[in-house]
Amino acid sequence: MATALLARNRNFRLLFSAGALTNLGDGLVILALPWLATLMTDNALMIGAVAAAGRLPWLLFAIPAGVVIDRVDRRKLIARADLLRAVIAFAIMLLAMQDHDPGAVWLLAGLAFLLGCAEVLRDNAAQTILPSIVASEDLEKANGQLWSTEQLTGQFIGPPLAGVLIASSIALPFGIHAAFLTLAAGLVWLITLQPTIKVQTGFWQALKEGIAFMRGDALLLRLAIVLGVANFIATATMTVQVLFAQDVLNLSPAVYGLVLSAAALGAISGSLLAPWLTRLFGIQLCLFASVAGWGIGYATIGLTSQGIVMGCALYGVMAAAMLWNVITVSWRQRRIPSELLGRVNSIYRFFGWGSMPLGALAGGLLVSVLEDDLGREMAIRAPFLLAGLSCAALLVYAVFKLRLD
Repeated sequence: MATALLARNRNFRLLFSAGALTNLGDGLVILALPWLATLMTDNALMIGAVAAAGRLPWLLFAIPAGVVIDRVDRRKLIARADLLRAVIAFAIMLLAMQDHDPGAVWLLAGLAFLLGCAEVLRDNAAQTILPSIVASEDLEKANGQLWSTEQLTGQFIGPPLAGVLIASSIALPFGIHAAFLTLAAGLVWLITLQPTIKVQTGFWQALKEGIAFMRGDALLLRLAIVLGVANFIATATMTVQVLFAQDVLNLSPAVYGLVLSAAALGAISGSLLAPWLTRLFGIQLCLFASVAGWGIGYATIGLTSQGIVMGCALYGVMAAAMLWNVITVSWRQRRIPSELLGRVNSIYRFFGWGSMPLGALAGGLLVSVLEDDLGREMAIRAPFLLAGLSCAALLVYAVFKLRLD
């Protein structure tokens, strides 16, 4: 039964509830942050810079964050990171209440960078703490529930709610996000865990141990590289997605929120069905299907002129993405020793997520470069079409190089 794990495991219930709150706030910001950037400037490259700033910490700090996570109380680290994010979200709210001067977009990018720094610590610690909270045989179920709730609150509820709030004030989503983060920190603080032995070696020695494990596991390294390419592609398209909605499809904030909600429904479906699909078809076939789903979805968006088609395509992309996540995260949590999990997981996410700021810049840059020759509409479509072709190449690589079973 889907609720059995929540009912019997208090610590998972607290982590689950905190995640629901933080992800609901994240869902507000997913729409509100780029929308605020577009109120300051219509320059695609500058908008891309805001998106890149939020992801840049994954490139700069993911690896050292893993050493920190293995050396401290992960529960306290999660709570403190959420409190720090609350302060930064409040600062963005204050900025949003000012006149939308084009120069303020760089201050917005700086705050997005700080928000991303806290997110690196929080997200890595939350993923690393899960094997201490649930039994090994419950990892797929726990990850599926966490991912589905993240998408329900962060993509299905958050964006359309942000669209409604923006109609009243662009500052409102950020203030509400700050409140949710504060409540989530309190819930995480209530989690009780048995004391564990922390890493006692020096920083650099601890880091070398994590790197050595990653280098010695060729399959884990290949998965990280594929994820990095996939996230580069995804972020490049997400950076111009708001421009696609505004300039190509002429969608209002509220309608665009509904399109993002379709993506959330796909993510929820993929998360909840992943344990069943992997039992029925095996993790290998499901892994290939997820990569194929990305390519089909991106190409469809690049070719459509209808909001409903974009919503359906995003549904497929996100269902495939969550299927990939449940498979690979659970596999990784079992494969990596507990005492190394923070470091190796962070190195993995350095490869997998460190490419995101580069993808964000690439998306905005591609539109800027192609706009004069192809026109604005075709320039905005180009990242989606190239993403579809790139995912086809990824699928070929996965068939030959990614064998998990």
